[in-house]
Amino acid sequence: MKKIGFLSFGHWMSSPHSAVKTARDVLQQSIELAVAAEALGADGAYFRVHHFARQLGSPFPLLAAVGAKTSRIEIGTGVIDMRYENPFYMVENAGAADLISNGRLQLGISRGSPEQVIEGWRHFGYAPAEGTTDADMGRSHAELFLELLKGDGFAEPNPQPMFPNPPGLLRLEPHSPGLRDRIWWGSASNATAVWAAQHGMNLQSSTLKADESGEPFHVQQAHQIRLFRQAWKEAGHSREPRVSVSRSIFALMDDRDRMYFGGDRRGDHVGFIDNMRAVFGRSYADEPDVLVDALKQDEAIAEADTLLLTVPNTLGVEYNAHVIEAILTHVAPALGWR
Repeated sequence: MKKIGFLSFGHWMSSPHSAVKTARDVLQQSIELAVAAEALGADGAYFRVHHFARQLGSPFPLLAAVGAKTSRIEIGTGVIDMRYENPFYMVENAGAADLISNGRLQLGISRGSPEQVIEGWRHFGYAPAEGTTDADMGRSHAELFLELLKGDGFAEPNPQPMFPNPPGLLRLEPHSPGLRDRIWWGSASNATAVWAAQHGMNLQSSTLKADESGEPFHVQQAHQIRLFRQAWKEAGHSREPRVSVSRSIFALMDDRDRMYFGGDRRGDHVGFIDNMRAVFGRSYADEPDVLVDALKQDEAIAEADTLLLTVPNTLGVEYNAHVIEAILTHVAPALGWR
């Protein structure tokens, strides 16, 4: 295990038990948690993106702010729903956020998951072409985004521009060299993991997976990762890919931890999402030595190079920093981290 970061779902709610009651709270606390995680030695700060929900829906201002307040930690998403995105405008936003962070952006994208509203992407002005699906549209947007990130000129310059142009066709600005290699695809199936490898994207293996064999979640996910790596090799890419998995892991260090998570020893469970039979991974909550033994049996964690800890952001920055510190101090070294 080379890197460990956190993944925040970015919820806010007006409940008296929530430390995150407003959108302002979640945005400001997300920045504060990233700063705290960097100070603790964590490697990444990642944020979920969902539209029409009381969650983080506009990632680039947040990513830029985190980049300005930190100096080392990777900053990413898990994931941006490409059905909603204008690839041209997204390239400009991503380039700016990456430059602000000095090249630390790790941008997770995907065709998307079921959302809060019916066909929400239509409200953003997008619709699948005739004979295609919204998933096709998301992948098409992603392919165009990847092409634009290369920084090649494509637009005919005005012969009488307001400002002088460089010679040749123009590209989108600001361009951030190297960002194209730091795009990840959030995959819930074997086929899309192979597709991501063929397109030269890193792999974010989802918190759920299409149940394609009936085996435990971590076994299916490990198989998916191996298929991804084989497809990457066959595609002939020159660099080594990266792979992340996400887990809910809590070291029970004190009475507060036991109160929140002491009874959370659920195994995998199966459900249906987006008309797909899916297997959802288990949560891990136990004493540190017991956690280490259990996590060593997780085949997907062994296959991945990056582990993202899903954090209960509504419990506030101080508690989530405690959760991250407990894992980094008492669990991660035994898994080969650092």
